[in-house]
Amino acid sequence: MAGQTLYDKLWAQHLVTSRDDGSALIYIDRHLLHEVTSPQAFEGLRLAGRKPWRRDANLATPDHNVPTTTKERSAGNAGIVDDVSRIQVETLDANCESFDIEEFRINDERQGIVHVVGPEQGATLPGMTVVCGDSHTATHGAFAALSHGIGTSEVEHVLATQCLIAQKMKDMQVRVEGQLGLGVTAKDIVLAIIGRIGTAGGTGYAIEFAGSAIRELSMEGRMTICNMAIEAGARVGLVAVDDTPSSTCAGAPSPPALSSGRRRSRPGVSWSPMLTPTSTRWSSSTPRPSSRR
Repeated sequence: MAGQTLYDKLWAQHLVTSRDDGSALIYIDRHLLHEVTSPQAFEGLRLAGRKPWRRDANLATPDHNVPTTTKERSAGNAGIVDDVSRIQVETLDANCESFDIEEFRINDERQGIVHVVGPEQGATLPGMTVVCGDSHTATHGAFAALSHGIGTSEVEHVLATQCLIAQKMKDMQVRVEGQLGLGVTAKDIVLAIIGRIGTAGGTGYAIEFAGSAIRELSMEGRMTICNMAIEAGARVGLVAVDDTPSSTCAGAPSPPALSSGRRRSRPGVSWSPMLTPTSTRWSSSTPRPSSRR
């Protein structure tokens, strides 16, 4: 019997129940929130009289409407000139305070791009399921985490139940072998892949990126590759565990509110099962040589 892919393993470990029509319910380990896709979700909780099922599994930060200049940021929310943008950030602050959800506010030194905050602060770990109301949540797949974007109604559902209704995707392996040439970056690799399979080539698939060129990438490079799986039409991008993500996770801080989260294990716990055996049969497999000098 062929081995399971990394995606198969992550799906099986988080499957709560499934139906004959292909629909399933999976458990979500980490839910990341930002100011754009969360207001209606929080309002839905209020109208239904519900509270978050697991507050410590949620982490919020404003990022889409946050100024990038020092002058504007120094004024906090008041420095956001656009009225709609400021209201969205202020609403996130109020909602997180009301529902007692950990938030890295605009002038918190931990605030940042929502896809980066999770890994930086130790909220993203190998083997997790991670969702956020943003399509590029696939970024976290670089840590061998099953991660993808969700819609606002799904944000409300995850807040209320810590579960997500989903259908299992097909799996695709993209192998990139060889040594990268001078000046060739992770973005060049993924753009070359998209050029080969097309902007809809990954539709319906969870793509696992593999091969010697992928293994040689830094953590940031792997995050770039998985982030741009979306531009290939996929919802999920994955890279198997090795020393690179393990070292990154071991050195990350642990936010107090997340200290009791599921899979909160640190160094000493083996993440080696988060690999795809060589005997695995794929729905689709695409080999590609890397660019050279």
